[in-house]
Amino acid sequence: MYINFWYPMIRSEDLSPDKPERVKVLGVNFAVYRNGKGEARVLSDTCVHRGGSLGGHWELGTAPRIVDDCIVCPYHGWEFNGDGACVNIPSIGYGTKPPGRAKVDAYPTVEKYGIVFAFLGDLPENERPPMLEVPEWDDPAWRANTVITLDLDYYYERSIENGLDPAHNEFVHPTHGYKGINRETYRVRDYEVVDYAQGWGMWFLHRFDAPGLKDKTWEEAQTKAGGMYAGSGTHGPHTMITEINVGPNQKFRQYFIEQPIDQNRTRVFFVNMRNFMLDAKHDGPIHARNKVVAQQAINILVNVYPPRTPISNTKEVLMPADRAVVAYREWLAKFDDKGWRIDWDEFTRRNGKDTAFAIPSPRRREAGNWVVEAVPLLASRDGRKAAKAADE
Repeated sequence: MYINFWYPMIRSEDLSPDKPERVKVLGVNFAVYRNGKGEARVLSDTCVHRGGSLGGHWELGTAPRIVDDCIVCPYHGWEFNGDGACVNIPSIGYGTKPPGRAKVDAYPTVEKYGIVFAFLGDLPENERPPMLEVPEWDDPAWRANTVITLDLDYYYERSIENGLDPAHNEFVHPTHGYKGINRETYRVRDYEVVDYAQGWGMWFLHRFDAPGLKDKTWEEAQTKAGGMYAGSGTHGPHTMITEINVGPNQKFRQYFIEQPIDQNRTRVFFVNMRNFMLDAKHDGPIHARNKVVAQQAINILVNVYPPRTPISNTKEVLMPADRAVVAYREWLAKFDDKGWRIDWDEFTRRNGKDTAFAIPSPRRREAGNWVVEAVPLLASRDGRKAAKAADE
């Protein structure tokens, strides 16, 4: 898992104006809330007083959780503003200036596509990887289904790689109309991998043989068997984009924006765009089909072993059809080389025992004296090799 990218935190419709939510991403907890203007804010969840959860449950149902644009800790009532600064400590009297160390990490936040995003990292604004753009979102020639979430009991990289795999559809997805394969003629055609147009990832387009879609719901799409084009790509470590051409001028663009909860759980925020069947009556059937397809993949991936992707490609026998998977792993190596990869072994060894961790925020580059430790990061691959050589 990697810091310094824009991650989805919660669907906009799931964040009420008067109740914060506790969300886990990259192994640590965050408090997400709306201020008095309705703007979303994201803070580290751990109160620096005695470890209370800023986004956690509060028994005093009549007591406000948000006061004067501040989130209120349910343990002792400390109030933190959207910049992470504590502005009130009841035990020393409201209006008394809190100590400078009474602060938590606050993260840049943007609300787009029906999702609250936060930049989880410490880079200044001019150095941050850009947020993924969904150019079809405001285009009247395209329609968006309501954003849905899918909860997966496996590592996000396995999920991303599944979406980049052109060799599994005939075996995993009977919904696509496959009745079996022709053992004499079947093969995955060669394809070229290029950089994704928005940068920070890869892309490929692939032609495959597809049966016609017989369901009348798809009357505008391909109804006869033949060649069909589909493509997939990535943006950052956690977003997979798919384009499916179901007819000469009919396209789906699907954005799987993944929230790595920890090493074993993932939540996918699914944005589905289409430029045909624009009537709202088609939303339900399309959602239903997508959920069935997703479940078919889930049934396979929950049993993949090892649960995490191998540390070396030599631990798997990869084929030419896996070229996109290899390209994705090469991009992950680039993020690793920047020193953005979380040291999960060290994190697991210490987290939740006598230590709390936070993803470092941009403010940490400007000020010190932080109470909650930043998550441990691995040195770049070159740095790790140098350290290993020095030990020898």
